[in-house]
Amino acid sequence: MRISLIAALQTDGGIGWRGDIPWRLSDDLRHFKRRTMDHHLVQGRITWESIGRPLPGRRMVVVTHQRDYPAPPEVDVVQSLDQAVELARGRGESELFIGGGAGLYRAALPFAGRMYLTRVEAAIPVDTFFPAFDESGWQILETWSHPADERNQFPFTFQLLSRREA
Repeated sequence: MRISLIAALQTDGGIGWRGDIPWRLSDDLRHFKRRTMDHHLVQGRITWESIGRPLPGRRMVVVTHQRDYPAPPEVDVVQSLDQAVELARGRGESELFIGGGAGLYRAALPFAGRMYLTRVEAAIPVDTFFPAFDESGWQILETWSHPADERNQFPFTFQLLSRREA
């Protein structure tokens, strides 16, 4: 099973502001949906709460240290990334997506084989950051750019990266 990170980040690595996404990129959200559809999507509690509902067509997994965390019955709650990986592996998942937040990205980065990154061309206030990583250890498999328009607040470039073999 492949572990993949999926994130939108600005030039300085910023991914969030006060528990929410700091931009509106309609086409990136569609891309996120298409990539994660029919897969397990693992999120930390704060990220989960910012969305506030299960996303259709995905098996939602929330990682939290709260043992009795109240989540809808269709959402799996685990206490660690390892538990989320084992849960998905046990269900025959082919590609497990990590969808935030920063702590979960940091924990999963050493195990990730792919990253789906949306590079947002913005410099706006953020308080949450994607973990720094050595880009020379990754190969760009796919890239495309999108201009700002009426549905997308900022221009962005999408990149699919694959970890280089050691």
